[in-house]
Amino acid sequence: MKMKGLKRVKFCPKCGSSNIFWASGLPQLWSVWECRECGYRGAFVIEDSKLATKIRENYLKGVEEKRRTKA
Repeated sequence: MKMKGLKRVKFCPKCGSSNIFWASGLPQLWSVWECRECGYRGAFVIEDSKLATKIRENYLKGVEEKRRTKA
């Protein structure tokens, strides 16, 4: 069974967010993705939701630890 028109969800490799889009600006950036949550910019994105969930959990733990050490 073919799944035409099915769009794959992209995830940020740094924070696991799905809030990732093509970087806007110069035409030379056509292959660069930008995460609007953590600021990641790069050509590499993740399409595996299980892996993205693990990355997200680790990222949020790191953010929480940084917040605790600053307080």
